[in-house]
Amino acid sequence: MGGFSAAERCAVGIHASLSSPAARPRALKQTAPVRRASHRASTTLAVSGRRLLVPRAVATPTDRASPDIVGTFNLDSNSELQVTLNPAPQGAVAEINLKATNTRGSLILHWGALCPDKREWLLPSRRPDGTTVYKNQALRTPFIQSGDNSMLSIEIDDPAIQAIEFLVFDEAQNKWFKNNGQNFLIQLQTSHNQGQYASGASASAATVPEDLVQVQSYLRWERNGKQSYTPEQEKLEYEAARAELIEELNRGVPLEKLRARLTKSPNANESDAPASQTTVAKVPEELVQVQAYIRWEKAGKPNYSPEKQLVEFEEARKELQAELDKGASIDQLRKKILKGNLEKKVSKQLENKKYFSVERIQRRNKDIMQLLNKHKPVITEEQVKAAPKQPTVLDLFTKSLQEEDGFDVLSRKLFKFGDKEILAIAANSLGKTKVHLATNHVEPLILHWALAKNGGEWEAPPSSIVPSGSTVLDKACETSFSKSELHGLQYQVVEIELDDRRYNGMPFVLRCGETWIKHNESDFYLDFNTKVTKKAKDTGDAGKGTAKVLLERIADLEEDAQRSFMHRFNIAADLVDQARDAGLLGIVGLFVWIRFMSTRQLIWNKNYNVKPREISKAQDRFTDDLENMYRSYPQYREILRMILSAVGRGGEGDVGQRIRDEILVIQRKNDCAGGMMEEWHQKLHNNTSPDDVVICQAIIDYIKSDFDISVYWDTLNKNGITKERLLSYDRAIRSEPKFRSDQKESLLSDLGNYMRSLKAVHSGADLESAIASCMGYKSEGEGFMVGVQINPVKGLSSRFPELLQFVLDHVEDKSAEPLLEGLLEARVELRPLLIDSSERLKDLIFLDIALDSTFRTAVERSYEELNNAAPEKIMYFIGLVLENLALSTDDNEDIIYCLKGWNQALEMAKQKDDQWALYAKAFLDRTRLALASKGEQYYNMMQPSAEYLGSLLNIDEWAVNIFTEEIIRAGSAATLSALLNRFDPVLRNVAHLGSWQVISPVEVTGYIVVVDELLSVQNKSYDKPTILVAKSVKGEEELPDGVIGVITPDMPDVLSHVSVRARNCKVLFATCFDPNILSELQGHEGKVLSFKTTSADITYREIAESELLQSSSPNAQAGEAVPSLSLVKKKFLGKYAISAEEFSEEMVGAKSRNIAYLKGKVPSWVGVPTSVAIPFGTFEKVLSDIMNKEVAQNIQLLKARLVQDELSVLREMRKTVLDLTAPAEFVKNLKDKMVASGMPWPGDESEQRWEQAWMAIKKVWASKWNERAYFSTRKVKLDHDYLSMAVLVQEIVKADYAFVIHTTNPSSGDSSEIYAEVVKGLGETLVGAYPGRAMSFVCKKDDLNSPKVLGYPSKPIGLFIKRSSIIFRSDSNGEDLEGYAGAGLYDSVPMDEEDEVVLDYTTDPLITDPGFRNSILSSIARAGHAIEELYGSPQDVEGAVKDGKIYVVQTRPQM
Repeated sequence: MGGFSAAERCAVGIHASLSSPAARPRALKQTAPVRRASHRASTTLAVSGRRLLVPRAVATPTDRASPDIVGTFNLDSNSELQVTLNPAPQGAVAEINLKATNTRGSLILHWGALCPDKREWLLPSRRPDGTTVYKNQALRTPFIQSGDNSMLSIEIDDPAIQAIEFLVFDEAQNKWFKNNGQNFLIQLQTSHNQGQYASGASASAATVPEDLVQVQSYLRWERNGKQSYTPEQEKLEYEAARAELIEELNRGVPLEKLRARLTKSPNANESDAPASQTTVAKVPEELVQVQAYIRWEKAGKPNYSPEKQLVEFEEARKELQAELDKGASIDQLRKKILKGNLEKKVSKQLENKKYFSVERIQRRNKDIMQLLNKHKPVITEEQVKAAPKQPTVLDLFTKSLQEEDGFDVLSRKLFKFGDKEILAIAANSLGKTKVHLATNHVEPLILHWALAKNGGEWEAPPSSIVPSGSTVLDKACETSFSKSELHGLQYQVVEIELDDRRYNGMPFVLRCGETWIKHNESDFYLDFNTKVTKKAKDTGDAGKGTAKVLLERIADLEEDAQRSFMHRFNIAADLVDQARDAGLLGIVGLFVWIRFMSTRQLIWNKNYNVKPREISKAQDRFTDDLENMYRSYPQYREILRMILSAVGRGGEGDVGQRIRDEILVIQRKNDCAGGMMEEWHQKLHNNTSPDDVVICQAIIDYIKSDFDISVYWDTLNKNGITKERLLSYDRAIRSEPKFRSDQKESLLSDLGNYMRSLKAVHSGADLESAIASCMGYKSEGEGFMVGVQINPVKGLSSRFPELLQFVLDHVEDKSAEPLLEGLLEARVELRPLLIDSSERLKDLIFLDIALDSTFRTAVERSYEELNNAAPEKIMYFIGLVLENLALSTDDNEDIIYCLKGWNQALEMAKQKDDQWALYAKAFLDRTRLALASKGEQYYNMMQPSAEYLGSLLNIDEWAVNIFTEEIIRAGSAATLSALLNRFDPVLRNVAHLGSWQVISPVEVTGYIVVVDELLSVQNKSYDKPTILVAKSVKGEEELPDGVIGVITPDMPDVLSHVSVRARNCKVLFATCFDPNILSELQGHEGKVLSFKTTSADITYREIAESELLQSSSPNAQAGEAVPSLSLVKKKFLGKYAISAEEFSEEMVGAKSRNIAYLKGKVPSWVGVPTSVAIPFGTFEKVLSDIMNKEVAQNIQLLKARLVQDELSVLREMRKTVLDLTAPAEFVKNLKDKMVASGMPWPGDESEQRWEQAWMAIKKVWASKWNERAYFSTRKVKLDHDYLSMAVLVQEIVKADYAFVIHTTNPSSGDSSEIYAEVVKGLGETLVGAYPGRAMSFVCKKDDLNSPKVLGYPSKPIGLFIKRSSIIFRSDSNGEDLEGYAGAGLYDSVPMDEEDEVVLDYTTDPLITDPGFRNSILSSIARAGHAIEELYGSPQDVEGAVKDGKIYVVQTRPQM
């Protein structure tokens, strides 16, 4: 909320600063001059000591005369000041009422009183609330806003005062109002009034303080259902509220009782005694202000209306008054509520003239590009394919045991110590239980061992089972290892045969000479009851796309990891190097394991007692290793953050130990040593875990709720802790908490501090503990405990502490926007330290994780706030979330450019640019693509590891299936996606885009079938008319037989292959932008729907099947015979290469012939590249060459399989074509023709360049067997063997932009209108299946200088070739047949691989410069029109723009 009205300032006493007028007001009479003030002086309208005054009730006598209007004065053209006077009977109070009409609510009365024989103003002691003294010379009182009017009432009880004199100051306009250049003067005693007093007139009129009128009007508004009132209704309601209160006063109700009823004040006297006989205790106003602030903070700092503010102040007063009535003193009240910097916060709001309003930090201007990260993680084949593992001696030992008859492994455990290993196996062999221990340790070794029936026990084995030569001790036995050998590899072994006693496990340690060898400072332990994890059957694909060796190693070690967190974190630390060496998939594998742990899919503790400091030390060791990797491998930072967040901070020494020690202090100090607290203490003592954070929070919530046990269970259950889980701990928690009321305050304080210790170890994303760790804190110990001192991290900016304090102050605010700004500013300040290796990097990473987590929570909390928000506000929120996502992403270039575009769209919206919504829609679509790409990347990267490791560890199937989905849902991307979904319909409405883009407008009736991808069904045939609702359409797919319509949320280009095919085949094809419509269509699966279309909209209805059968629609019957097309088999005519002058129907396809025809006929400002061609039959000729005999034989074998519908051989066919060798004559002919035509010969640069060109030619030939083309030719019954492939050879235009033109609008069929699409860079992103939309525009042929943009581009990628290069274009005899759109089925391949560039449209003049855009688009339209006129028919034209010049690279009849 911004500034205050006069009523608000009167109610809450805001400090106001008034500038004195340039010309000082003059006195009307010299005997009563206005107190003068110095020029430009400022006055503070507040009581000394910054105390704020709230209106107080004053009882008004009922024997008052009717008020007289004593003056009406003009203030300005539409505002007047009305003054009425209620004169004073003997000994009573005179009342002057001032009403200024049509005012803004920022008026101040500058006034004083006049007495006989005195020149100076008297300052009456009875003053309206909010009045301040101006330099001891005048009073200043704010008017109270009432509707469109400003009101003020002054009461004078001094009989010596004869008049008041005043001026009016408009604070908002810094303007003084006078009475014809002089002061206003109101006489208090007139002869008329005195006559009334003498006659004892008894007419009564009551006045009501304005604050009570406002409360009463607010209560009426609530009773009436909080309706929206017009200004006139507001006035009527306000006056009706006043009339109700006056009526009550006239009935004799005391004003204090009236106030008590309205504000529910506990100090109301219930008797009907006059108010003057009631003594009311006063609460200091500064305490009321603080209490109101506390209430506002607790409510989440909402935006209050002025009326609600008044109610809040009265509620605050009521609460404090209740404390006083209970016997509390003012000092006690003051001490209770003035904690921390509350008084400072309140004063700051008052100084800024803001109350009940959230402060904001000042964000620094920055170049968004400074946030750019290009650390793109790459999965390499070497990482995926693990090198064959050479069996170790322990592998060979295991194999030798398994080869024994009747050998059944009961449990198996591999331990690592140093660079050596020891394998322990418990097995059943021929009815006997044996323990085998084998190690690759070569020096003499002693096994110090025992048996155990319970965890932690050491029991000496009976002498009957100890191996010979052993020594039985008090509680153990010592046995020497014996040396052995397998395949030349040395090892040592011990074999122990057990008796039939029921032992559960075997603890042991090793001794080498005088050196004891333990397992991570603990005993080795073989659990006889742990079943061997059965690995998923390796079918060859198992573990594909994972760091398989690492995951299998993790599975081997999981049993040991389950003993305790200490074991798990130490094992994880041991695996860090192996994970790093495996590359990205290794890091992902480690994350998947830790994530399974953090989501409680793995056992946390099993019969093992471990000290908290040992857990935190192991945790610290693991996170230190992750921190070091974070420094050195920036491409893994995103995944490393996820691991750290799941693990928690850890901490050496006292931080972990305090978990164990502090709970004892809490128990002793608060007299709660038994029951649930003791059970929890035992659990903490035995093995602390992240569950303890939740348990502690549940106890705190239970205490805060005044010991409501349901609150305790609610907190536990919401965080995944059930009663069964509490009972499953090694030290079970069986009891519920139970405390006395006198323990409440102390327990809340102590448990709140204890939570810091728990979170310091276990929580990776806790904000308060993360801030404390970076900014430093000191905690004194009690009793036997030592203190903890954490020093601040060095290198933080001077502004950083202020930002973090702001975040902590506002973290619970309902209005999230200021908090989000603060969080982002803190993350931006932190970023340089995260990039550069800094001291205590780990603490900074955890702080950034916590800031990010808090940001996401705040955004999700703000959804309700955005429900009815203006578009600009939603756009601003989306920009904030995009920035946060960019700060959390390793490879964020696309996100950064989305953010730049989004900010530009927001500025356009603020400036009322008529293109803003269209522009914003493009960036909304691009942002969606970025999120979809991110989700796909996560799925491909993580899900295979989750599935393989899940199978190895027997993780529940549901947990594996949703693994990646849950990761995505927990991140900023999901938050951003939700905001985009909210905003999309708003943009479509403003941009007049509707819910549909109709690409092929055809009326159809058919059965609804829902599919995930059009690609997955392109080879399918439907036996009845089918309308597909496809979630994914890329643009290169073929339409399946029997399909008469395709509806998709995807956005393929209007000129993509599938779009052209749909129009050619008269198939309905449309993009649906509305998820509700899409969901409704999906819900009609299997039903018959009829669709009617226009060029911009679609309507549909469900019909009966019988109606479909009677339909006369040409699309009603699917699968009817498609007329077959014939091809003329082309022969090799003796030339491997030909020039453009030799192009003929027998030699090349229509593509080559058309480009040759254009040469010299198009306008001079249109360029046509020089071309040569490799004619029909050349592929077959090269294939028949003796040097390619083996390739030819392989192709014949593959063709035979293809005839048998083995469609998988298509890929093999393409691969086999690439094995061709170029005959020398072919190379010579092609070189001669290219050089003669003035084209560069690749081989002149190097042999490698020719090899690149030859590979491109072979790829064009091989595209005869791509899936899409093969299915398409089968569909129209083309003889695939008769399909011949010529190759058009052209020099590449290094394009700034590429375009495709349809000279008749394909969506509407309007022949007077050209439709075109433009992309940045080469045209492959337009004609290929690259995601996103091109820029699209239309242009009337009779006004080619006025193109109209239909949509801005959303394609994130542009393709560029920097060097001079050649492109080899497919030119088959099956591309431009009558009634068959074969264009685009086959590949055009550049000799050089294109560079993929992430596009920044905010710096592209085609987007940002209207003049440049108009010039380029109109030139494209003119080129298309010229070519259409040349051919005399609609054309499909492809071309490029380089340095403003238009080039046409091919044209064909528009289908």
